[in-house]
Amino acid sequence: MKDLRIPYKIYLEENEMPEAWYNVRADMKKKPAPLLNPGTLQPMRAEELGGVFCEELVQQELNDTDPYIPIPQEIRDFYRMYRPSPLVRAYCLEEKLQTPAHIYYKFEGNNTSGSHKLNSAIAQAYYAKEQGLKGVTTETGAGQWGTALSMACAYFGLDCKVFMVRVSYEQKPFRREVMRTYGASVTPSPSSTTAVGRKILEEHPGTTGSLGCAISEAVEAAVGTPGYRYVLGSVLNQVLLHQSVIGLETKAALDKYGIRPDVIIGCAGGGSNLGGLIAPFMGQKLRGEADPRIIAVEPVSCPSFTRGVYAYDFCDTGMVCPLAKMYTLGSDFIPAPNHAGGLRYHGMSPILSELYAQGLMEAVAVPQTAVFEAAEQFARVEGILPAPESAHAIKAAMDEALKCRETGEAKTIVFGLTGTGYFDLTAYEKFHDGKMDDYVPTDGELAQYRARLPQIG
Repeated sequence: MKDLRIPYKIYLEENEMPEAWYNVRADMKKKPAPLLNPGTLQPMRAEELGGVFCEELVQQELNDTDPYIPIPQEIRDFYRMYRPSPLVRAYCLEEKLQTPAHIYYKFEGNNTSGSHKLNSAIAQAYYAKEQGLKGVTTETGAGQWGTALSMACAYFGLDCKVFMVRVSYEQKPFRREVMRTYGASVTPSPSSTTAVGRKILEEHPGTTGSLGCAISEAVEAAVGTPGYRYVLGSVLNQVLLHQSVIGLETKAALDKYGIRPDVIIGCAGGGSNLGGLIAPFMGQKLRGEADPRIIAVEPVSCPSFTRGVYAYDFCDTGMVCPLAKMYTLGSDFIPAPNHAGGLRYHGMSPILSELYAQGLMEAVAVPQTAVFEAAEQFARVEGILPAPESAHAIKAAMDEALKCRETGEAKTIVFGLTGTGYFDLTAYEKFHDGKMDDYVPTDGELAQYRARLPQIG
């Protein structure tokens, strides 16, 4: 039964929006391992990273000490167009599942890009503009990040070059056209426009591509073009920092009603939305103030956490980027051309990897047909068509709620609804037509990729 004390949607006022990003590394006693120079295998220095990334973003990437980093006013003004975003009590889903659990979701799809990615895109574009750059390059998987960055670049008058994973480029033409509407150039990756793209095509003819491939091409394009820098939509410390607005708003909304979450769930590909959602709650956990369960949900087809190894690896397939210590399947891992969208990255955020290694969070892997079953059920009762990535979190949240039905526990479950699935209707079509499979890489396949990891002590 609906608790009349808690509204369906909890909104914050504009003046309650965060004024600073939260840097969870400041509260980590054991910090994430540093990025390594692929040539020297020594920790990357700021001046080395500055050749690829914007100067201020490099400082944020390396900052392990400041718990809060002020959000520039111009970025806060842009945020006001779609933030604060609502925290929704899923009363209808609770009733459908007949569970005593209280389910909340933080909805990040109420902007034209359709996802949480805009939170970091606008920040990275802002710092590129402040540095006087002409433009930026990037990769995109399902297209949410590319869409968000094209919007941000249009706002600041920057050129935007996007390398889109080929399978998504072909599956999601409308996402591609939104990027072009905002002025971005979109190239299917791997492509013949870069040396690394040509090399990958030669070694893997007919490949459907991967985020690792697209990253390599975007970095090459940035380094080889004066006045450009490379920007990334996930994995890096700076991205999780910007996305902390999600968790900060979620915690503020819960605090308004004295609610303490028992379980926090997010989908995990590279780690941007999960890292942002859990940031302040993980801070409480690290400081001994609270102890919620935190669950990362990934596809069985690309199981970085659940079947990967914690080791130094290249962030890209072309092996031109720095090495990061992370849970990885291997930088040359090419995931199956399924519909997990942006969750098809071979590695995981170094921050989340270290937290997982310390046992501070859990991870589960789920098959895509079960994910779309959960997405369909959610859409029918909550009225939002979720992105395939978000549907992984929905699946896990529903599983936890059903456990509460069995035990009678009224746990509070919070999950991240990262965006909408209106550009993912090809995936829904495959599901409804019974043409979706649940490919799972074999141990032998993963062992081959693992054997090629860099041998670093």
